[in-house]
Amino acid sequence: MPVVSKENAEHYSWGEGCDGWHLVRTDSLSVIQERVPPGCSEVRHLHRQSEQFFFVLKGTATIECGGEEYSLSPGQGLHIAAGIPHQMFNKASMDLVFIVTSTPPSHGDWVELQN
Repeated sequence: MPVVSKENAEHYSWGEGCDGWHLVRTDSLSVIQERVPPGCSEVRHLHRQSEQFFFVLKGTATIECGGEEYSLSPGQGLHIAAGIPHQMFNKASMDLVFIVTSTPPSHGDWVELQN
C-alpha cells in the first residue's frame, strides 16, 4: 500500500481558488484534504445519504449547520449527519486547511440550497 499525501493524491479545484486532494476515494469512503483561502466559502447544501466529519488542521473554519454557527480551531472537528443543511466559510485572514471524511462519498449526493 502506498503512503498517501497531498503531493501524490488526485487534486481538484473548486470555488474561487479553493483546492482539494482525494486522500482516500473508494465506493464507501471519501477522505479529502481541502484548502480554502481567506474570504471564500462553499455554497449552502446538504447530502441526502452521506454523513461527514470536518477536522481543522490549520486556520479557523466557520460552519453553519442546521441553523447554528460553529467556529472550529486546529484540532477540532464537527460531525454533520445526512440531510442537515450546512455551509463552510473561511472568515479568517489565513488559509483554512481541513480534512473532510464522508461515508458514503458525498460526490453525486450534493443538493444545493438557497441561502
